[in-house]
Amino acid sequence: MRSYNRGMSGSFDADVRGRLEDGLQALELEAALAPPLLEYLALLVRWNRTYNLTAVREPREMVVRHLLDSLAVVPHMRGIGTLADLGTGPGLPGIPLAIALPDLQVALVESNGKKARFLRQAVRSLGLANASVHECRAEDLDMPGAFQALTARALATLAEIIGLGGHLLQPGGRLLAMKGVRPDEEIEALPEGWRVLEAAPLAVPGLDGERHLVSIQAPA
Repeated sequence: MRSYNRGMSGSFDADVRGRLEDGLQALELEAALAPPLLEYLALLVRWNRTYNLTAVREPREMVVRHLLDSLAVVPHMRGIGTLADLGTGPGLPGIPLAIALPDLQVALVESNGKKARFLRQAVRSLGLANASVHECRAEDLDMPGAFQALTARALATLAEIIGLGGHLLQPGGRLLAMKGVRPDEEIEALPEGWRVLEAAPLAVPGLDGERHLVSIQAPA
């Protein structure tokens, strides 16, 4: 088992560590995920001071709004072996999912140079052999039909996400779009042949406000 950098992850106070551990328990995920998740969080906090990777700056907030929010989709990943995370930013939800699901191959797609540099550093530091970084726009990624699923978190409307990255899905693959309130108008505007499998509310420990995961199947 990989040894994680306790000097980095151990820099957080008991409130931050406890919030993550309680959240993992609420999501029925292993407590052993806490050290690598905290190492990722420590990297994000450190780089964020210089590179402004995320507007969320408090580690306690990051635990809820970044880590636990990303991990809430784990139960919906069953049967998925390849995933492209479009517009991943600093690796959300892709890096937490790669940590939690080591058999999942995750492509982190991000066009912003400073964020892509951070992603490469995080993948190296965390030893994530199941994650790769692609510094390009989703529509420019030349991997047609390579993925069983796509994720997108606050990237664009459902139809726009499909327009940007739909070519990456294998026939019958799934778009897993993370949204706030249920996006009924966006669902109505889906391209022909794309169908909603579910629009499930997500329970994110410690997060106020609505969260939904919209699962959409590509044409077969």
